[in-house]
Amino acid sequence: MKQYPEPVVGPLMFNDNNEIFLIKSPKFGGLYIVPGGHIELGETMQEALKREIKEETNLEIKDIEFFMVQEGINKQQTGSNDEKHFIFIDFLCKAKTFDVVLEKREAESYIWITPKKALDLNINPSTRVFIEEYIKRKKL
Repeated sequence: MKQYPEPVVGPLMFNDNNEIFLIKSPKFGGLYIVPGGHIELGETMQEALKREIKEETNLEIKDIEFFMVQEGINKQQTGSNDEKHFIFIDFLCKAKTFDVVLEKREAESYIWITPKKALDLNINPSTRVFIEEYIKRKKL
């Protein structure tokens, strides 16, 4: 395990039907997660978010809005296959393009699904908290 927390960004990315985009990730034991990843040195959080989404899904995003911060300090909290200490910086955004091409190391498949129905999927803990908090705040 690294000796310091890793800041990572990820969005609830919506389509025009108010469905969110989730990927099934081999890095997270085949659980569904939001796409995203690490912030590189010299990169803003929003730049990292745009880059990670493009790299992992080929999608472009718009209307980026900060939502919340979470912390995961063990496998139970992060859902990762490895021991990690993540600082999750969560955003809301909309998909600007829809031609999905998955980066196979990051995602086996993807789904567009309503936030409420997403809670029935096998999703990682931080994604579950993110979706539950969105539903609570938006009173869905």
